[in-house]
Amino acid sequence: MNRALTPRAMVFIAVLGALSSLLMAFEFPLPFAPAYMKFEISDLPALFAGFFIGPLAGGLTELLKILIKLVLVGSSSAFVGEGMNLLCALAYVLPCTVFYHLHRTRKGAMTALLAGSLVASVFAVGANRFLAIPLYVKLYKIPLAAILKMASATNPLVHSLTDFLLLTVLPFNLLKYALVSGITYLIYKKASLALTEILKK
Repeated sequence: MNRALTPRAMVFIAVLGALSSLLMAFEFPLPFAPAYMKFEISDLPALFAGFFIGPLAGGLTELLKILIKLVLVGSSSAFVGEGMNLLCALAYVLPCTVFYHLHRTRKGAMTALLAGSLVASVFAVGANRFLAIPLYVKLYKIPLAAILKMASATNPLVHSLTDFLLLTVLPFNLLKYALVSGITYLIYKKASLALTEILKK
């Protein structure tokens, strides 16, 4: 399932990790989500690495992305945001790439991307409920009511934590992973031949 991590493959992973970290800088809020929830597509290079080399490469690319970001920019969230980014990214990339390497067809790729998007989106709901939100409340002394107030300011349908998770966190992640999946599906096959030649040289 995983191609050998040759020196050339490791360089390839490093380049994609750097690209992923760069893409993290191109972030913006969505109209229905609080400003601190930033929309970006930095998982795209990791998904390429996972599809092309294997799940391990995808995971390493995500880890490298976060490490580069922390070294160059640091953390403004006591590492909670970076930790959540990494966990949710792995919940997306690993299911996608494992399934794809078991079913290497166009239909298999589509199913892998759909499954990964759903798994990661549901995972994000649970991770926010039991990890991120409790940590923000504890570390920053922010009352849960204040978090929900920020959410309801952009999404009037949010009145409770459950509303926030199902009406903000879930659609936010579904949209994010659907976009990354769609881009990957459209361009991966066209790029894979060129990538094969690069790694063979």
